[in-house]
Amino acid sequence: MAKLSDLRKLVDAARASMPAAAPKRAAKTVAPVRHAPRRAHAARNADGDIDLAQAFSDVRRLPPGTRAKHAPLRPPPIPKQRIADDQEALIASKYGAEPAPETWDVGQEHEAGQTFLRRGLGSDILRKLRRGHWSVQGEIDLHGHTIDEAHDALSDFIADAVQRGYRCVRAIHGKGLTSPNREPVLKGRVRLWLSHWDEVLAYCEAPQHAGGGGAVLILLRGK
Repeated sequence: MAKLSDLRKLVDAARASMPAAAPKRAAKTVAPVRHAPRRAHAARNADGDIDLAQAFSDVRRLPPGTRAKHAPLRPPPIPKQRIADDQEALIASKYGAEPAPETWDVGQEHEAGQTFLRRGLGSDILRKLRRGHWSVQGEIDLHGHTIDEAHDALSDFIADAVQRGYRCVRAIHGKGLTSPNREPVLKGRVRLWLSHWDEVLAYCEAPQHAGGGGAVLILLRGK
């Protein structure tokens, strides 16, 4: 049997005959790659809210444009209160601030010229005229006219109304509230003219709702 010492010699000889092994290299450690955080996952504050200043830190202001800036023009001021006051004054001058009392009736006139009836006609015509038996088919407003202008305008209006077959019309002469000394200029003259024209059968001062002392209802001859 081989001796133990011989076996050791054989092992040592075998090891000596083998080429020397290359030393092992140390494993290379790769550092982890850090990616820039996406804006959707921006840094958060301690209370959990997104830090907007950090999230939009790379945002830059756009350069100013080259277009000229024009301020919008303001509309001219509208004096609404003055317009309302003028309108109120016009209505007052047209229909009268204190119209004739409603209680008066034909035969109970408070002043001359409130009614006119052509001779030969029954007094019931005036009552019917004042109470609206005939509907008003035409109207003329004489505000702003001089005496001569008012005469010509009223004359033409009456002639045209008769030509059209109108039976009842209204003439607005006003109460003179805007005239000097607040005295009516056209009121008496209009009523005088009407009484001299054959086309007019009758007239009466209009009721309060239709002009009061500032207007007359006129009954015309039929064609």
